[in-house]
Amino acid sequence: RGTALQPLFKMSYSCSKVGDPRPGQPYKGGNFCAFLPDNKEGLKTAKLLKKAFERGLTFQIKSCNGEERVTWGLIPHKTSWEGGKARNGYPDAQYLREVGAVL
Repeated sequence: RGTALQPLFKMSYSCSKVGDPRPGQPYKGGNFCAFLPDNKEGLKTAKLLKKAFERGLTFQIKSCNGEERVTWGLIPHKTSWEGGKARNGYPDAQYLREVGAVL
């Protein structure tokens, strides 16, 4: 296994807005970590993921047990360096191509 880029997203508590499941209601944040290979293709993907984050596409607010909380959105992220595709980890030879198509 080589070196990895490890973006960390820290989402704080806030209030939801129009378009969220319950506008005006507080929601719970959290810490979200992802992994990308530290190579040319991984850096390119990191830049695209940064743009998606800046446009508000990385996360969504979902209701879970009566509580609003931040969750990953529709853009796939690798949340583990191990475990394979089934566990959102590596190895997954198609991931960078698949996430690139989504972005």
